[in-house]
Amino acid sequence: MTKIKRYRLRFAALGLALAALAAAAPSARAQMDSSAPMVVKQQKVKPLWMNAEVVRADHNTLTVREAGNEMALHTFTYGPKAAQQMQKVLNAGGYLRGDAIKVRFQSGHTVALAIKGKPSRPI
Repeated sequence: MTKIKRYRLRFAALGLALAALAAAAPSARAQMDSSAPMVVKQQKVKPLWMNAEVVRADHNTLTVREAGNEMALHTFTYGPKAAQQMQKVLNAGGYLRGDAIKVRFQSGHTVALAIKGKPSRPI
């Protein structure tokens, strides 16, 4: 045999050996823990009170501007307690633009839980 044929034969044998080792290697498995899942206790989020100025108020929604940030507008729908409060206020004339109120709500939600503030006299 010539030198080149021996080289090709060795190269082919080496490639076959590597392929056999790769096929015989155990597959990698993820580390799994089959014990009980870890329970994370969720913390209760307290409702926040926001000082605000009324932009628009009707029987479905309340749009307010934050007292500390004039560029921040929030639109709220009413929760059960706030709906009763708003119905009483609307029967008496409703909130007018610029009335100072406080709105209680859950952070990240758009439902008003309670509303405090004296409406101005209707015009």
